[in-house]
Amino acid sequence: MLDRLALILTIVGALNWGSIGLFRFDIVAWIFGGQDALLSRIIYTVVALAGIWCISLLFRERESEDTVGEIR
Repeated sequence: MLDRLALILTIVGALNWGSIGLFRFDIVAWIFGGQDALLSRIIYTVVALAGIWCISLLFRERESEDTVGEIR
């Protein structure tokens, strides 16, 4: 559950960075009242923490697909 949430937040962050790079438009700042607004800064921090969490996904052992969903 935490992995999926972190991945979703990381994707949101990537889309926001893409909009900044392509259009010079910060979606998070636009929605939450500017880059210096407290809520925007919280969102930026949560997305950064999610990105750091997703680094751990690179180093984990993957379950084989035939065992996923089995009841043990």
